Amino acid sequence: MKFHTVRRGSGKPLLLVHGIGGSWASWEPVIDRLAEGGREVIAVDLPGHGRTPPLSGPVSISTLADAVTEFLIGEGLLGIDAVGSSMGARLVLELVRRGGVLGAVVSLDPGGFWEGWEVPVFYYSVAASVRLVRALQPVMPATTSNPIGRTALFAQFSAHPWSIPSDLALTEMRSFAASPSFDELLENLAHGEAQRGSPKGSVVAPLVIGWGEDDHVCLPRQATRAISKFPDAQLYWFPNCGHFPQWDSPELAARLILAATSGDPLPQPERGYKSPLSARMKWALAVSLAVAVAAVAIAASVPLKSRQSSL
Repeated sequence: MKFHTVRRGSGKPLLLVHGIGGSWASWEPVIDRLAEGGREVIAVDLPGHGRTPPLSGPVSISTLADAVTEFLIGEGLLGIDAVGSSMGARLVLELVRRGGVLGAVVSLDPGGFWEGWEVPVFYYSVAASVRLVRALQPVMPATTSNPIGRTALFAQFSAHPWSIPSDLALTEMRSFAASPSFDELLENLAHGEAQRGSPKGSVVAPLVIGWGEDDHVCLPRQATRAISKFPDAQLYWFPNCGHFPQWDSPELAARLILAATSGDPLPQPERGYKSPLSARMKWALAVSLAVAVAAVAIAASVPLKSRQSSL
């Protein structure tokens, strides 16, 4: 399989692996920072995402790991340093577990470490979100162009979703809706293969697992489970960040990635203002905003004839 890639910069190669439903563009807030830091950045579209066609058979973390390995072999990139986000973070951990595929690795808010009630909460909340995203495609440019719309769409994923750039928000929402592999991957993430770990002493290259302190997709309590399965990893907390630290704090995320993949000391985060809203209040606000924006956008923002032609 031929992967669609975007390459920037020069120097030691660095692979970027996006999450479920995303594309290489998920890394836009940090990709130039990483290139300016002296790396040749290779951001891929995973199979069934962006401009890379889907796999011909079953789609799972295991089969995606096989495909990425084959891609790296074909490009002469075995041993490359890598960064993964969300599902991509779990994917790079699977490649670490297999051994001999990657060099230094940064795994940002990896999925796959939920237990008990966390599983249906993850599955049904994300499934509902993507259904809303698909329904709103005709009015998505208008919805993502304003802070209220971005807050409604990304409240589950970002600690301050209103500040996400509108072009990034639109690209992500288009990619989520278009991915032919999204539903099968979501099912696999929630109910499929469990993430296996690596025993202590088996991972020799630097391994950092980063976690947003305000992650409402992969709850912070899951970080201890990830470290228990990968005891050679160093855990790094992103203050005032949600599920995508590279969106909420791109400068800090880039500094962490450059330091971790170079074997340098990790940067100390600055702890600023923290929202007093509880997780429950944030979730209620997100649901309320989502319902309001969907109703207003569909009922009023676009004429009926325009909506019919778009559909």
